Amino acid sequence: MSLRDFLERFRPTGTPGAAVTGVPPDRAAERAAELAPALARLTAVQQEAARIRAAGEEAAETIRRDAGRKAADIVAAAREQAPGVRRRAAEPVVREAVREAEAVRAAGGRAADAVRERGRAGLPSLVEDAVALALRPTAGTGAAP
Repeated sequence: MSLRDFLERFRPTGTPGAAVTGVPPDRAAERAAELAPALARLTAVQQEAARIRAAGEEAAETIRRDAGRKAADIVAAAREQAPGVRRRAAEPVVREAVREAEAVRAAGGRAADAVRERGRAGLPSLVEDAVALALRPTAGTGAAP
């Protein structure tokens, strides 16, 4: 019970003086009669809002489904293109590695050529020394030097 309804009980129902017979006014019925048309219009608006909300949810679900399909298609296309993209991305690195390998191979070849040349240059003196050692008499054979 509201405070207003409680205080309404203490208000006189008629003018002072002679007693008035009758039924006190039914405030709840008056309020219901006054609010009924507005509430009826509000009910229609609520139903329309519910229809709009349902249509929006259905549209949102359709959009989500379509977006999911599109995302799956994009992922599939990306996976399909990934090897080619990786290959193209790796080409500059591979070319640089090949250039470096060729440079190392060439430097190794030059170093090997230099070692061979030094070996060839020193070989005659090594042969002479080896022949001289081979022809030198050994100390315990009795031969005179």
